[in-house]
Amino acid sequence: MSEYTPLEGITSQMIQTARLNMHTLTCGPEDGTPVVFLHGNFSSALYWEETMLALPEGYRAIAPDMRGYGWTEDKLIDGTRGMGDLSDDLAALFGALGIEQAHLVGWSLGGGVIYRFLVDYPAKALSVTLVSPVSPYGFGGTKDVEGTPCYDDFAGSGGGTVNPEFVKRIIDGDRSTDDPNSPRNVINTFYYVAPFRAAREEDFLTGALMEKMGTERYPGDLVPSANWPNVAPGVWGPINAGSPKYVLSDVPALIAAQPKVPILWIRGSHDMIVSDSSMFDFGTLGKMQFVPGWPGDDVYPPQPMVSQTRNVLEQYAANGGSYREEVIEGTAHSPHIEKPEEFNALFHGFLAVH
Repeated sequence: MSEYTPLEGITSQMIQTARLNMHTLTCGPEDGTPVVFLHGNFSSALYWEETMLALPEGYRAIAPDMRGYGWTEDKLIDGTRGMGDLSDDLAALFGALGIEQAHLVGWSLGGGVIYRFLVDYPAKALSVTLVSPVSPYGFGGTKDVEGTPCYDDFAGSGGGTVNPEFVKRIIDGDRSTDDPNSPRNVINTFYYVAPFRAAREEDFLTGALMEKMGTERYPGDLVPSANWPNVAPGVWGPINAGSPKYVLSDVPALIAAQPKVPILWIRGSHDMIVSDSSMFDFGTLGKMQFVPGWPGDDVYPPQPMVSQTRNVLEQYAANGGSYREEVIEGTAHSPHIEKPEEFNALFHGFLAVH
């Protein structure tokens, strides 16, 4: 098993919950107000360590490696439940730690887990901070701000959409820079705006490479499709769990969830992962002629991920909630890492109010 040393002040431990044994990082007073941090895909809890240590006095930071990631026990994600397994895992961690309510922070995929958590366990949330979150309508396969599927089988989403060369290099534990698809290069190209490089690049790479791999894990299985780009979602793993096939039905419940908690949405100005023209979305790649056979904007336009999120949060606010959108200039998918002072000013101010 790969190892790393947490920053001074961070405690690393395994927490046995009712569902699985979760590797969890913590810092701050045990009786402090809990703030729970959820990482994104191809990352792990350690990406939050600096943010955790920067919390104001009186807060207790908790960051688990989610199922399928980091050093947490390897158990399968049932993609047909959408984010249900990961949401239930979080509730089980609350139970194991005796947490009744917490502030929730979700980055990328972690934001998708929080959407479902607000559906299943809304009373457990004090506030929500979304950092470059996935669209509530999932990743891939939808074409407008209402999340309309491009095809009935949700082709273009799920486990078959992940670059196989990237997958191979994760399995190989590749730490090189000799190919654009190497894990290190993908992180540095898409998580940040060049020439930024994280001070803890080696630790971050180690944590990301702990992702559990395979057709039942990452990237997950697929179903052949007659619809472009000829792959539809399977049933296992986090990428299938994030397909609109399995999360679309959660959106009305998210909008209607009670009690309503305040939401802060922070994103980077130059995010190419979660974007209205994402470089990981087949609509974008087809339109740019990187994938042959694109059927055109009428059938399969780029997924307007940011606009979809805004549309859902506006409906959430219209139903009695509140949200605020903040854009940190000169950052990409990881504003909390690239510009921590700006991020923390927004984040801490939000926590102080709520």
